Amino acid sequence: MFVLSILLLIAAVVLFFAGRGRTPARNWLLGAALSALGGVLAAVFACVHVVSAYEVGVPVTFGKIGSPMPSGVHFTSPFTDVTSFTTRPVDLDLNDEDTVEVRSSQGGVLYADVTIKWAVVPEKAVALYRLAGSQEAIEQRLVLPDSREIIRNVFAQHTSEEGYASAREQIGAEIEKAVRERLAVRGIDVNTVNLRNVRPSKKLQEQIDKKIQQEQATERAVEASRTAKAEAERKRIEAEGTARANKIIEQSLSDKVLYNQCLEAYREAARAHPVYAVPCGTGTGGAPVIVDGTKD
Repeated sequence: MFVLSILLLIAAVVLFFAGRGRTPARNWLLGAALSALGGVLAAVFACVHVVSAYEVGVPVTFGKIGSPMPSGVHFTSPFTDVTSFTTRPVDLDLNDEDTVEVRSSQGGVLYADVTIKWAVVPEKAVALYRLAGSQEAIEQRLVLPDSREIIRNVFAQHTSEEGYASAREQIGAEIEKAVRERLAVRGIDVNTVNLRNVRPSKKLQEQIDKKIQQEQATERAVEASRTAKAEAERKRIEAEGTARANKIIEQSLSDKVLYNQCLEAYREAARAHPVYAVPCGTGTGGAPVIVDGTKD
């Protein structure tokens, strides 16, 4: 814009002197006046810089960095270059190709998808300009590498199971705290860190599946052992009960009782056969008994 104003002023001077020697000179003078007016307006616009809402500007004049410029209209030197930084939160998505590959304390490989919401602190815009130079450079040179390093360090303090299952919330909180503290020193305000997804690598998933199968097999073996012990205990109790019953029967039976039971048994048999000879008695001297089923 400043170069345009110089060109317009030069054109105005040329038209003015060229028109003095011509008749009529009115058109030449009108052109010179319009060029001069355009040159002045261009020079004024070259000295005005507007910083948009939710932005902060860093002026640089001949290599010298000035104070941060808040939102609004600012008058600067036409040789001043203003670099703007947004103060609104910006999302840094670490997923897909940018997914962070981490290792647990056991050496297992995990893949973490993380979203970091960060913003430039207006008062630190000059320091960030010196470190990076632009909004994109801040993300690529400061936010991204620092966040990746912290994410890997935090996961390295936890086991694989904690990383993808039992301690994800705790790990997310640790990452957010560490990232916020690291970037705050640089002049970057971290609003939130969202640990959105953690998935194991193919090799680690195979190890997890194998471990689950082993645990299931162990549970089945323990249950089978418990069942076998219960069955053995049941049989032991049953055998002890049978033994006690036999002992009671043995102690309660006598020769006369047995002889009488023998008679009763064969009396029943004799009802089908009127005359039935049976050996009854005890020992070898037991005499045969003839049971006549036709008589009472």
